[in-house]
Amino acid sequence: MVTVLWDNDGVLVNSEGLFFRATRRTLHQVGVELTRDTFVQYSLREGKSAFDLAADRGMSQVRIAALREERDGLYTELLRSEPLLIEGVEQTLARLQGQVKMGVVTSSKREHFDAQHEITGFLPYFDFVICREDYVNSKPHPDPYLTALREQGLAAEDCIVVEDSERGLSAATACGIRCIVVPNEWTSSGNFDTAWSVVERIDCVPGLIIP
Repeated sequence: MVTVLWDNDGVLVNSEGLFFRATRRTLHQVGVELTRDTFVQYSLREGKSAFDLAADRGMSQVRIAALREERDGLYTELLRSEPLLIEGVEQTLARLQGQVKMGVVTSSKREHFDAQHEITGFLPYFDFVICREDYVNSKPHPDPYLTALREQGLAAEDCIVVEDSERGLSAATACGIRCIVVPNEWTSSGNFDTAWSVVERIDCVPGLIIP
C-alpha cells in the first residue's frame, strides 16, 4: 500500500500568512522590519528562521528566545481566531482514506499543529503525525522524512510526499521520495523542477495516486 506523507502548513491548512503576521509583529517591536519577500526566501525556500535577522543585529540568543516564545503565543491566538480551511482538502483526504496509508510530516510545533486541527477535524484521517519536536533538523534537511520512514518502517519508493514549498520538496527528494507540489500564494514563485508532479489544486492529488 502506498503511504502519502502530507506537509501541513500551506497544504492542509492556510496558516503560512498567519505565521508571517505573528513573526512580523514580534520583530517590529525590536526594530526589525520583516517583509513578505524576506519571509518567503528565509522560511519557505531556505528553511531559515526570520529571527536570524535579529541575531545579525547583535541581539542575544536569550532575547531572541524570549521573542520567539512571544511570537509562538501570538501565532497560537491567530490560529484559533482566523479561517484555516483550504478548499478541497477534506474531500481529498476522504477520497484517499482506506486506499492509502496517510501521515503528516510537519515543521510545526506540536502545540500549533494541535491548535490547527482542533478546528479542522482532520486528525482521524491520519495514521501518524511527525512534528518539529520529533526530529533534530527541520526542512529542507531530510531529517523529518527520514524520521517518518524509520519510525513507521516505510520504504522511500513506497511513499509519496505532498508539499507546497521549495524547502519541503528538497527534504523529500533528498530521501528519494516522489513529491507532488501544490503551490499556493506564498510559494508559487518557487522552483519545483525536481518534483514528481506539480498540480494547481489539492483535489488533483488522488488522481495521481489511485486509479
